Amino acid sequence: MIDIVLFQPEIPQNTGNIGRLCAFAGCRLHLIHPLGFQINDKNLRRAGMDYWKDLDVSEYTDWDHFQQSPSAPKKLHLLTTHAKKSIWDARFQKGDGLIFGNEGHGAPENIHHEVHEKIKIPQFKNDLRSLNLAVSVGIAAYEAIRQIQK
Repeated sequence: MIDIVLFQPEIPQNTGNIGRLCAFAGCRLHLIHPLGFQINDKNLRRAGMDYWKDLDVSEYTDWDHFQQSPSAPKKLHLLTTHAKKSIWDARFQKGDGLIFGNEGHGAPENIHHEVHEKIKIPQFKNDLRSLNLAVSVGIAAYEAIRQIQK
């Protein structure tokens, strides 16, 4: 299993799509607060997250709470456009965590300093800034799953 870690996600539809992917692919989802929305039945339905009950999800009050949790993955990979190493060159193992910053600001500097494995999705047109968060999670998660399934 691969763990998906979202640091302070802001857009409920992105988190909903990521949750759907995690439920479908058997990944565990970790949400680090504060979130840019409330997780409640109304918002879940609006974002199409009627499968939320089938999702393995954990929530944390902040980054420190996540790091101290026994359910946090031991090996972390930070997805960032600033990385030099591609997801295709990374080596994933069961139980690894893929960390994604939020839609507006990415991951803060302290996470960049604390997580040693920084990776990126290959970019073929350099004048574009980044991919949508849910798309990025899908690409990285399935590359990790592909490696683990070998």
